[in-house]
Formats: sequence, structure tokens, C-alpha cells
Amino acid sequence: MFPFRGRPIRFDAVRNIFRALKYRNYRYYYYGQSISLIGVWVQNIAMGWLVYRLTGSALLLGTIAFALQIPSLLITPFAGVLADRWNRRKVIMATQVLLMMVAFALALLTLTNLITVPLIIAMAFVNGVILAFDTPFRQSFVPEIITRREDLSNAIALNSSLYNLARFIGPPIGGVLIAWIGEGWCFFINGVSFVAVIAAMAAMRIKKKHHVRRFGSIFAQLREGLSYSWSYMPIRYLIRLVALSSFFGLPFQALLPIFAADILQGDSQMLGILTGSLGAGALSGAFFLASQQNINQIPRLTFFAAVMFSTGLAVFAISSQTILSMTALAITGFGMIVHFNATNSLIQNISDEDKRGRVVSLYSLTFMGITPLGSLMAGAIAEYIGVPYTVFMFSLICLASALLFGKRLRVVVCGLKQAQRKVAAST
Repeated sequence: MFPFRGRPIRFDAVRNIFRALKYRNYRYYYYGQSISLIGVWVQNIAMGWLVYRLTGSALLLGTIAFALQIPSLLITPFAGVLADRWNRRKVIMATQVLLMMVAFALALLTLTNLITVPLIIAMAFVNGVILAFDTPFRQSFVPEIITRREDLSNAIALNSSLYNLARFIGPPIGGVLIAWIGEGWCFFINGVSFVAVIAAMAAMRIKKKHHVRRFGSIFAQLREGLSYSWSYMPIRYLIRLVALSSFFGLPFQALLPIFAADILQGDSQMLGILTGSLGAGALSGAFFLASQQNINQIPRLTFFAAVMFSTGLAVFAISSQTILSMTALAITGFGMIVHFNATNSLIQNISDEDKRGRVVSLYSLTFMGITPLGSLMAGAIAEYIGVPYTVFMFSLICLASALLFGKRLRVVVCGLKQAQRKVAAST
């Protein structure tokens, strides 16, 4: 230990952040994903740059994001039911093979100059369908490879940090590769990267688990979860905050190529730098949130993170200087990841045990399903008033929703304390 402002630094606390890596299966999962996710971000950057290079249209950039994300709005709830009935590892391996095939198809079409914008939109939609099906299987698979329940939250936090580390590393690599070898080879590299996660999943040793078949109406169960989430005020306020932030806040990511090319007068490397700055802030936010041990501080932290997210986004929207834009995106990324992950943590802690799965799936649906609608709307509005004004206007709406949540913060705190009392009474 060494002194720092009168307080000791415990290096075992740093090691504690990565404690989930002591599990063999999780190590395979973590390292396989670390390679694959970098490839995914390289492809995302290349796809956005290719569309903008071919069309110069903000609307079509929003359309690509819409096609990639909208399938989750329809598929994710039903895929969640199947995730409790089918072998999760086998399904995940199958989805990775399908994603690899889409990447190779994009590479072939681009390298042979057969690629068109309608084909890119179609490929993005197919990719979105596969990801929407894959997501609930992936989320529910982690508990199978973490044998001690007290380490599960750490594994979930590490998954978030892994995603944001890939967001930090992948885009700059993608920007360099686009300028060096072109978009087609970026798609090919992403296809190859899926070999890592497929091999990692195949190498795992997992005990066979009996999947309980559930009966009854799926729609009735979904209706019950919706009714509970709406009628219980703490959860309603949290879901509403996520919905507004997702619809108005997250679509700016689809418009980053325009900021890079038109606002900052850069090229594909500038796009990589901007996305990397966002990822750097998000990665810092993920590790910051993983270091928090007092759940009672999370409601206030959620409020401040939502304000930070919207404020950083507003500054980025009106910035025309590279350094300021990078700084604003780093702040935006930090606030974004803390805001959404802290909200997820609160929802899981506040929800009743018998309804938690449906409420968390509603959070995921809100987080993933609403964003493409916002992306489509942002692209359409940007055609008339310009991208900076659109993003700035949306950021103000996010700020208003954060301030509204702040006025209801006491209700969320009370809901959390009530949930803690229920847990204490049951033990």
C-alpha cells in the first residue's frame, strides 16, 4: 500500500475487479469475446463510412442504424422465452456462425464492387435479427459459467467493460484499416474474428443442465410484467428515463460519420478517433461503476450520470474543434455507460423476485428497441435542420428527462429501501 491523499491504495481491490476471470469457462468467454467485439466495431465503422461515402445522406445513416436495431423490438421478448428452453451455448455458437457469414458476404460484395445501399440495409437487418435472437441467450448464459452467485455481478460488470474496451480499440483500428485497405477487407477481418469466440465456446466444459419447460400464455406473462412495471412508480420512473435517453440520446452514434467528415473536416481516421473517445469515456465509466460497493448511492449516481450524458452530448453537438469534440464525447461516454448500467442495477434490485426477469427484459427491450426509432427520426430531421442542431435539440430533451427524474429521485430511493427490507425479512 502507498499513501495517496492520506488514504491507502489497496492493490487487492484492483484485482477484485477482475475476480470473475478465475473461472476457466468465463476466461474462455471473456477472451473470445474480446477479439470478436473488436472485429464487430471495425465492421460498424466501415459500414457507416461506406454508406456515407456512397450517398452522403444522414437519413440513410439513420436507416442503417434502424435496420440493425429494430429487430430487437419484435424478437427479443420471444427469444428470452426460448433461452430458458434451449441449450444456450449451442445457440450462441450458431448465432456467431451466422454473423460470420454475414460479414463474409459483406466483404465479398464490397470487394467485387457489387455492394449497393439497399444490400447494405438488408445485411444490416439480417445482422440485427441474429443479434436480437442472440442477446437474451448471451445474457442468460453467464450464470452458467459463474458458479458462485456473489461473483455474478462482477462478471456482468466485466462484460460491460469488455464491450466498451472494444468500442475504444476497434474504431481507431477500423479508421486506419479503411484508409489502408478499404471497407471490404474490414468486413472480412470481422468475419475471421468470429473464429475466436466460436473456438472459445467449443472449448468450454459445462455441466449438462436440465432446462425446465414453461407452459402458459407468453402474452399473458408479458402483459403482467408490463402492468407491474407501469404501476410500480420506482420502476416506471427508471424505465421512462431509459426510454427517453435511448430514443433521443443514443441516435447520435449513427451520425458520427457526418461529424467526422463535414463538421471536423476529417476522414475515416477522424471517425475512429471520435468513436474511440466515446469508448474511452464509456470504459472509464464501466470500471468506475464496477468499483462502487454501496447500492444506496446508485440512485443519485444515476441522476448525475444522466445529466453528464446529456450535457456532454450538447457540447459535442455545437463543437467544431477536434479536441473539444473528443473531450465532450469522452464525458458523454462516461455518463452514458454509468447512467444505463446503474439504471439496470437499480431495476434488478428493486423488482420483485418473481417478476424480475420480465422487468429486466423490458429494460433491455427499451434500451435496444427504441434506439433505432430515434435513429430514424434523427436522420430524417437532420436532412432539414442539419445534424448539429438535431443532436443539440435531442440532448436538451435528454437533459429535461434527467432533471424530471431528479425530482422523482426520492421515490426511487424509497423503492430501493423497501426492496432491501423485503430481502432482509426473507433471510
